[in-house]
Parts: sequence; C-alpha cells; structure tokens
Amino acid sequence: MPLDHYVSQVHLRNFYSGNHGQRLYAIRKSDLLAFRCRSEDVCRIEAGSTNPYLAQPRIIEEFLTTVEPHYNAAVARFRRNDIDSQSIHAIAGFIAYVMTSAPAALRIHTTPLKAQVEAEAKTLDGQGILPPAPTSLGGKSLSELLVDGAVKIDVDPKFPQALGITTILRRLSTLGNSTWDILLNEDAASTFFTSDYPIALHRTDPRFTNWIVPLAPNLAVRIVPDLALARQDIDLRFPKFRCRTIDLRHREVIEINRLIVRSAEDLVFYQNDAPWISRFIEKNRHFRIEAVTQNVPVNRGFLTLSAQMIVSYPR
Repeated sequence: MPLDHYVSQVHLRNFYSGNHGQRLYAIRKSDLLAFRCRSEDVCRIEAGSTNPYLAQPRIIEEFLTTVEPHYNAAVARFRRNDIDSQSIHAIAGFIAYVMTSAPAALRIHTTPLKAQVEAEAKTLDGQGILPPAPTSLGGKSLSELLVDGAVKIDVDPKFPQALGITTILRRLSTLGNSTWDILLNEDAASTFFTSDYPIALHRTDPRFTNWIVPLAPNLAVRIVPDLALARQDIDLRFPKFRCRTIDLRHREVIEINRLIVRSAEDLVFYQNDAPWISRFIEKNRHFRIEAVTQNVPVNRGFLTLSAQMIVSYPR
C-alpha cells in the first residue's frame, strides 16, 4: 500500500534546520519525546488518500497535482506580496487538503455526524417509529441505550473524508475568495512552528472561526473565511481574494505559536532548537481542536449545531 502524506512534504521541508542538514526538529505532545526527522518520515498513513466510498478511491491525488508542484513558488510569491491565482490555489489547496484528510480532521468531522445520528434516534423515538430494545437490553428505547452507553455510534472516519473530498473544490473556492492577512515574522529567536495539523484555530468572535497557517518559519497567513461564499458558484479565478501584509511583534508571534501547538494533533515541528521551546510545548500540550456539538429541539425534531474550538484535553 502507498504511504500517503497528509501534510505535504513540500510544506515540511520549508521548516528544515540549517544546523543539521535536511531535517526538522520535532516534539510529540503526547509524551514530550523530542527528535529530529526528515519530511518523508512523518505525517504519513498507509493508503491515507484511498477512500472506498468514492467511485475513484484515489481521486484526491489528482487534486494534489494542482497544489504540491506549485507550493514553493506560491510561498515565494506570498512572501514578496506578488500573488496570482495559481499561488492562491496552491496555498488554499494545501489547506483544504489538510482539512479533508489529516487524522485530526477525520476525528473532528466524525463528531457532528455522531451527534446527527443521536438526534435522529431521539426524533424517531419521540414519534414512536423505533421499537423498544429486546428484554435482554431492558426493553429500553434507542435514546435511553445511547445515554446509558449500552449502544454506541461508530462513524467510519473515511466517510467524513469522502464528504470532504467531494466538496474540496468548494472549500478551495471559499478559502481562496476570502480575506487573507500575510503575517511576516522577523523575530529570528521565535520563528513559527508547524505541526501534523498546521491549521491553527483563531477565534476573535464566538460566531466566526479564522485559520492561521504557517508557511515557513518567517511567514504565515491568517484567513477570515467568507461563509456566504459557500452558497455561491465555485470560482477558482479567486476574484474576491483580498489581502494585507502585517509585520508581527514578538508577543503576536508567541500567541500564534501557542495556537499552533494547541491546534496540533500530536507532532509539533520547528526549524531550530532553543531551550524555551520544549517548556513552551509542555505548557500548551494539553489542548486540541474538537467539534463541540449541541442538539437543539426544533418542532418534533432536533437541529444539530457544531462549532470547532480549542479545548483542554488531558493526555
């Protein structure tokens, strides 16, 4: 089976250390193990791009041919603020792919699906459509069995991946036609980290989610998605793309790195080692992104609301 990288190697190689050749520094949040690695050694899964729910199980690989060969040139264009549609496509496409196929993304996107099934069970029970369980299970309703934990809902992570792949061009269009901040970091002592889920969740308003994505140790982007675009036609010319360049102060760099660590699934990568980095990661390792859901009663059923948040997660 092919070993598919869910974080592209072209992205990780931008964080290679000049002190130790073609390698990254890495720390695992789960056990704080520090090590050096090559891009080809990490962020990969056997047949990770293969999805059995699709008529063409590896169709996402065709999408990546429009992204990865242009990634480095796109980073260079963003750095000098000479941005064209191909560079927008490469960076937004990289983000859309990670949001679709990284293990963190699959975990996050299964939660709303589970909540929807639970809501449907409650609705059907309330309408008397589902029969009670057999006496061996106490004759309880499905809703009661779910609450008791006697029945659990299991969602195949490949299913939300399939949903993401079939809508990836729409996600690409939404990202690429939104407002972007180009974040420049001239602080050589506190360069940007990246991770096995290099899409840091940034909330300044409970109603909206922004995404901060490191592209290189001294360059990142912050995307403010225009959700209204999700209902409009796909346009990969990106006519609505808007951007501004921001020179960050030291405290702003530290806050972005905090969000990158907290949003990472397990692995945090960085270019050059320093004594403060392991302490910083240790302090922020007990967090991750979760989909927080709520089933709201509506008429005779439920409306499932879901929002991604960084939450405390004991390891």
